[in-house]
Amino acid sequence: MGSERVEMRKRQMQVHQEAAASVLQAHHKMGNTPTNASNACCFCWCCCCSCSCLTVRSDDETIQRSTFEHRPEGNAHCEESPKPTLEDARSWVVSFEKVMKSAAGRSCFRQFLRTEFSEENMMFWLACEELKKETNKTVVEEKVRQIYEDFISILSPKEVSLDSRVREVINRNMLEPTSRTFDDAQQQIYTLMQRDSYPRFINSSAYTDLLKSLEEPPPEP
Repeated sequence: MGSERVEMRKRQMQVHQEAAASVLQAHHKMGNTPTNASNACCFCWCCCCSCSCLTVRSDDETIQRSTFEHRPEGNAHCEESPKPTLEDARSWVVSFEKVMKSAAGRSCFRQFLRTEFSEENMMFWLACEELKKETNKTVVEEKVRQIYEDFISILSPKEVSLDSRVREVINRNMLEPTSRTFDDAQQQIYTLMQRDSYPRFINSSAYTDLLKSLEEPPPEP
């Protein structure tokens, strides 16, 4: 099962890369590759938009790091998050909500998702949580654009799995972005993690080993 997931992820990334390269090559031939995304000619970021100014980036912009870019490998490891207490870790088996309300729980679960090549689900959920805290309209619009490009766009290697209904809602919301633009999508990804990944996490050796390490008495000085 694990090898199938790896191969599927590799194929997805190859398709995304080939699609992006094709679009970029086509626009270079047309001579209308944008030089700066801030000069966008429209405020629509949906994948069906005919405007090319936000779907194709210049080389300089491609190099820029996203606000929600993939963090270094170590940053999501359990051992580098706030260490959970034994009581906290044991509570995660009660419900998925317990995991998501715990900083250590989210970190350990995210590390587990990485082993299943679905870490983008947690990254998207966290990005939406940060977006909902923002009140500055200009910042909200920029974060909405970045989240769309990072997790919704079909050209992104971190695209999350959403059904057509939710994508239609997002595309409508993108016309007037707010801090709640991705609410439906966030809920769908939350439910996906809860039903699909959470049971495997609770039954994983990673969770079992964590409990054992917390149950062991500290070494004597």
